[in-house]
Amino acid sequence: MFKNKHIVLAMIVAPILAIIAYFGVDLAVSEKALVAKEGETYKLAARSNCRYTSGLCTLANGDFKIQLRSERLTDSEVVIKLTSDFILDGAKISIMQNKEQPSSPIDMESNSANGTEWMVDLPAPTSEESALQLVVKSEGTLYYGETPATFVEYKTYFSDDEKSQ
Repeated sequence: MFKNKHIVLAMIVAPILAIIAYFGVDLAVSEKALVAKEGETYKLAARSNCRYTSGLCTLANGDFKIQLRSERLTDSEVVIKLTSDFILDGAKISIMQNKEQPSSPIDMESNSANGTEWMVDLPAPTSEESALQLVVKSEGTLYYGETPATFVEYKTYFSDDEKSQ
């Protein structure tokens, strides 16, 4: 079988053609990324770290990413720090303690000279159903998102062990 030069040539060329076809189809049918337009509104998707007691939450839409970090949590309030790679013109956030009781948004205060870090004091979440709603403005474009407030408490397996001892 390996003495036939046509079979040997086909065994060499077939994988190369398969790889070229794989990337060619991806290039032909993949969705092209669009640039955000000024005056438009875009939804931010909450990443998986927002569902856990990690102290961090990332909201993203394409290259535009916002990171929320729980800086300090007490029984009555939580301090949230927002960090962005892009310069923000403004940011508002609100905490919904439950679905029936919407709250009014609070302006976040810029924490840096270039507008990439913002801080706010919010009431502490009171239930598992608590959620944060966020709106930011960058270069005339609005980005909005909602995430569970679970992430505001930084809790690990090790911190549970320390409490039990």
